Amino acid sequence: MLTLKFIRENKTEVLERLSKRHGNYADKIDKAIDLDDIRRKKQTELDSNLTESKNIAKEVGQLIKEGKKEQAEAQKERATRLRDEAQQMNRELESIEKQLSEVLYLIPNTPHSSVPIGKTAEDNVNIRQSGTMPQLDDSALPHWDLAKKYNIIDFELGNKLTGAGFPVYIGKGAKIQRALINFFLHEAEKAGFTEIQPPIMVNEDSGFGTGQLPDKEGQMYFAAADNYYLIPTAEVPVTNIYRDVILNEEDFPIKMTAYTPCFRREAGSYGKDVRGLNRLHQFDKVEIVQIEHPDKSYETLDKMVAHVENLVQKLELPYRILRLCGGDMGFTSALTYDFEVYSAAQKKWLEVSSVSNFESFQANRLKLRYKEKETKKTQLAHTLNGSALALPRILAALLENNQSEKGIKIPAALVPYTGFEFID
Repeated sequence: MLTLKFIRENKTEVLERLSKRHGNYADKIDKAIDLDDIRRKKQTELDSNLTESKNIAKEVGQLIKEGKKEQAEAQKERATRLRDEAQQMNRELESIEKQLSEVLYLIPNTPHSSVPIGKTAEDNVNIRQSGTMPQLDDSALPHWDLAKKYNIIDFELGNKLTGAGFPVYIGKGAKIQRALINFFLHEAEKAGFTEIQPPIMVNEDSGFGTGQLPDKEGQMYFAAADNYYLIPTAEVPVTNIYRDVILNEEDFPIKMTAYTPCFRREAGSYGKDVRGLNRLHQFDKVEIVQIEHPDKSYETLDKMVAHVENLVQKLELPYRILRLCGGDMGFTSALTYDFEVYSAAQKKWLEVSSVSNFESFQANRLKLRYKEKETKKTQLAHTLNGSALALPRILAALLENNQSEKGIKIPAALVPYTGFEFID
């Protein structure tokens, strides 16, 4: 959430930066400022009322001491009226503050200056591409056929047990899932991330804290009886560990990683692009999260991008890194890099990671601050996160790209975790 101070002091800049998102936010910005003006005026009136009430209380005491009972009673009546007015003003103030919060929750983060102008994924900028493109013959199979051939993933059984988008992993399919998770966690640990095992259900406050609510409410599975949400990513519980926390400047950087299953409704998804592992309602992912000093967050973002790049390189997958344009960027992000790996049998690129800097947007919602060492003033921290990595499309590319007559070859970096070199 953008701070009112930033909006008021930089209205022109805010609108200019938000224009990259191709939405009309001017009305919301104006409404937020207008509501803040009303709130400030009402707060001034309330403060004046409370000051007068305090002065009357002192005056009543003095009048009673002087034996001026009638004057004292008159002032008591005045104090009663002021108290009633103060209660009404408090109710009005609460209503105004609620309206203001609701408007601010609907304003997305302002894109960083380096975010490309564009409306759709077609306008994203390819900043780097690497790896050898696999050369498969005409008999090459897509991963959903390979899964059936080697009996490692059963999509129909998942449909029977739950529904479409909930596959069942079998034998070496289950083992390679576990191997990828352990590999990603081990690499994160080597990079200095502390492993966290968080809950996979969160309350509303956590959803609002990282920006999934109200923006993605329809995409989250909801347990109505308890008012809990199944997490769409480990980013939500892990980042919320620091909700309502004041850090010391020397606490930075805070580096956390977590493996969790993730749940997304993906409403409206259909067709060939969601076949097999391409888009699931339940999937596994290892996430990396950092809380950083504002002066260092973009340096940290580059390091996180390098970490993810190292993972796809070790898995020997051809990949490209995209800087997302304003129209394709998430609601809470200031700058996002997407990683895509090439799926040889499908002949297309598959997104496997997003690495983002949210600057102070999430921190403002979370009330996540730090105390400056010299001035002792509190400031908002910066938060960042990235998939490192999401498993389904990584597995799809590994199966398709490494198929041969002998079977499916496991990348060398993964063999110590699988215990086998081939799926055959």
